[in-house]
Amino acid sequence: MTQPDYSPDIIERGRLLFARPFLFVKGCVKLADLPPMDRVEIAFAGRSNVGKSSLINALCGTSGLARTSNTPGRTQELNIFESQSENLRIVDMPGYGYAKAPEPKVRAWTALIHQYLTGRATLRRVYVLIDSRHGAKDNDISVMNELDRAAVSYQVVMTKVDKPSATDLENAVAKTRAAIAKRPAAHPDIIQTSSEKGTGLNQLRTEIALLLES
Repeated sequence: MTQPDYSPDIIERGRLLFARPFLFVKGCVKLADLPPMDRVEIAFAGRSNVGKSSLINALCGTSGLARTSNTPGRTQELNIFESQSENLRIVDMPGYGYAKAPEPKVRAWTALIHQYLTGRATLRRVYVLIDSRHGAKDNDISVMNELDRAAVSYQVVMTKVDKPSATDLENAVAKTRAAIAKRPAAHPDIIQTSSEKGTGLNQLRTEIALLLES
């Protein structure tokens, strides 16, 4: 698993960025609920049960920041977290692809996500989480299509890389790399993470620090 060649300064910047606390601000069920566009925003998107809340908690070093659940589809709004010391806001988006939620609610989430992705000028990057055991599914591809159409920068983050065998992981990463190869808004590097083992968290922190610096 090769990483880009970051400078020691930007690696340290990433470490410090998440060494200070993030706090939950609010959950938003409509666009009007969102905070003012007054700081850099990054968003995390992924299928239900991809490990999104666990990754956000591990990234921020706080076990209870984002609510984790064994019930897929628990996040039903845009959950907002803000750094207490930096110009950074994290948006935890509702998990997609969970069929047991009532249809009107799914339609409402889908509309909210679309409005957020296409209308938020301060959104610098979306991290699209893909379960390394399963690779990119149809609904992951649909989200990437929407991000490409909206010209919103995104980067793929593989989760749970400690679960598959080395060969299966290699195959999943190769297929995902092929899926994003010609996409206009996709970042070329895939970040491989494990919330349990801490794998890839420093790389993710560094990438976020680069966004703040640019």
